[in-house]
Amino acid sequence: MTKPPSQATYCSVALPVPLRRLFEYQLPILENNIAQSFIGRRVEVKFGQQLLIGLVLSVQKTATYDPSKIKPVETIIDSQPVLPLELLSLCQWAARYYHHPVGETISTALPQALRHGKPGINTRPAWRLSTEGKGLPETALARAPKQQQALQYLLKHSNLSAEAAAQQNISNATLQAMSKKGLIEKTELVLETLNSGLSGEQLLSQESPALTAEQQVALDQIRYHQFNTYLLEGATGSGKTEVYLQMVARVLQAGKQALILIPEIGLTPQTVMRVRQRFNCEVAELHSNVSEAKRAQNWLAARDGCAHIIIGTRLASLSPMRDLGLIIIDEEHDLSFKQQDGLRYSARDLSIYRASKLNIPVVLGSATPSLESLHNAIHGRYQHLRLTKRAGVAKPPSIHLVDLRQKALTAGLCQDAISAIANTLSNGHQVMIFINRRGYAPTLLCHNCGWHAGCRNCDAQLTLHRSPPHLHCHHCGRQQAINRHCPECNNHQLTPKGLGTEQTEQWLQAQFPQVQVIRVDRDSTQRKQALSEYLEVVAKGEPCILIGTQMLAKGHHLPKIALVVVVDCDQGLLSADFRGPERMGQLITQVAGRAGREEIAGTVLIQSHTPDHPLLELLLSKGYHLFARELLKERQISKLPPITYMAMFRAESKRAEIAREFLSMVGKTFVDIAPPSPSVRYLGPIPSRMEKVNERYRYQFQLMCDSRAELQQVLDKALERIDQHALSKRARWSVDVDALEV
Repeated sequence: MTKPPSQATYCSVALPVPLRRLFEYQLPILENNIAQSFIGRRVEVKFGQQLLIGLVLSVQKTATYDPSKIKPVETIIDSQPVLPLELLSLCQWAARYYHHPVGETISTALPQALRHGKPGINTRPAWRLSTEGKGLPETALARAPKQQQALQYLLKHSNLSAEAAAQQNISNATLQAMSKKGLIEKTELVLETLNSGLSGEQLLSQESPALTAEQQVALDQIRYHQFNTYLLEGATGSGKTEVYLQMVARVLQAGKQALILIPEIGLTPQTVMRVRQRFNCEVAELHSNVSEAKRAQNWLAARDGCAHIIIGTRLASLSPMRDLGLIIIDEEHDLSFKQQDGLRYSARDLSIYRASKLNIPVVLGSATPSLESLHNAIHGRYQHLRLTKRAGVAKPPSIHLVDLRQKALTAGLCQDAISAIANTLSNGHQVMIFINRRGYAPTLLCHNCGWHAGCRNCDAQLTLHRSPPHLHCHHCGRQQAINRHCPECNNHQLTPKGLGTEQTEQWLQAQFPQVQVIRVDRDSTQRKQALSEYLEVVAKGEPCILIGTQMLAKGHHLPKIALVVVVDCDQGLLSADFRGPERMGQLITQVAGRAGREEIAGTVLIQSHTPDHPLLELLLSKGYHLFARELLKERQISKLPPITYMAMFRAESKRAEIAREFLSMVGKTFVDIAPPSPSVRYLGPIPSRMEKVNERYRYQFQLMCDSRAELQQVLDKALERIDQHALSKRARWSVDVDALEV
């Protein structure tokens, strides 16, 4: 850190506070002509009674108000910008578009270490010989072979990094023992930026397989030195990943970087493995399973160009890149690309805007594109590429709809499904059961008086869990012991009601004791590497039953799965959310796509109490593409997104009337600025689908406009007034542009 020099000028600083404005401070500099070099650098400033770390966004010679009231910058942390101008501009655009404070937006983009003032220098910890160690001969540690190996390495090389130690099979315990002897000491290596492209021989560690005709056509359509958005709609198992890899190869050969966004942390291991098997280059991961220290290292490696390929979840869309040449968004339809708190941004939409500014291609891949992306492709805003056939010898699975009406169910499964499971296992193949509800049962019920175990903090039932036994609210996190008797009538006959993954797991394990039953849901995968370990067991190919929630529906390549059973597909069809049918179609198609991905023929059984529903019949008979086009026609008639554009105001308070009063004020403000009309529509305030969560009452106000520009203009004007209103300080509230949850 450097102390500011004596000559003063003024700077606008973005601070991580919930205010939509910048803050002015005195910034001493030596020469006026280097003032602009401070943009993007971190400074420590006084804000009230506390010290905060902010980012300089502009520098000016004159103050905008009384200079005597402007505080000086306490410390200039960086000697050069920590954020490049390109990412700084992206964050400012995101703050404007999503109407979020710019200081908090920039803070979201920074790794935790940099938010706390740690150096923004790309270093890696390493070991080097101490003065005493340099004087030793190569055989000095012959009685400790591993220490001697480390000594010999360090006598030939100036340092030993963690990566090199792992390659040499030198443990940390060995290095710590040498450190205690005073033979080695810790150091920091500053990584060099990788400037040049990689030739074909340097780049590929394995040959790229031959592409199918459809894959080759799709690949040939990509233009790498200009902006375009490509929607790669490929059937499950059609080889979208191979198309991605060959795109990445061309970008790397041109000396540029590639960013690959994936929806779930669980997909990271297989994606990283395939990328590392194919390429001899630095690959950095950016997601919450990476430690904070490692995440900061990878973020800096991306910024400085030391990492060629960055793979991550939605937060990686805000990572700095020295020379980005391609963005790939896999499973672009997935809801997890939309942040649901804080800065409520869409990683997909943000990446498209970023690609347009960098004049590079962005590829959206999915077997079940979102209606937003499909609508844009139909109207020519995206270039539509399609892969209709599975790659290699794999054939599409045969799909059968099972009518559950008047059929007996055991652990949610009808006899047809149980018989199919038994036959599949006896043939030496694997089975996947899809149940989109974790726990043992959704609630605990008194058969005598009708009491059910509800959460006292929320308008929700407590989910019954058996391993370990407890009642759990999945909305506020509250847990309690299982009731031994009814608190209302003292009856001891309490019955689990409904179905969850644990219940089906328990019954199937008892029914098929000879095979392993693996449950994959949020409860069973809380341990960091749990999901990877489960998938490794499945990858061995031994007969087993895999039970899981939608965590299993996204992009996993499970080649030995011969049978998929969807226990209940009716939730989406009967949902109050207008997006329910779209998500139902995506989920069924994605889950069905896990079956028969290689030489084993696949079968899918879909259980339903509404088998004659026209949307379900359309999905299964014509496929997702025509199903989605039919949904778009319905959205056109009802004037719903993506035909129109939506923003949602949400308010919550421990007193329901405060939240309602605030949103009533919001509604009056909008009506005053833009009275309701055919092109501008309002709804609310109304209770959220679950009104009470964690002792707070939640309400919402919905704004829809036929034009995105009009939506933004109305929001700009309204928020200026809303922020100044006294009611805005009484309720906790947020605005969600392009909201996905209603």
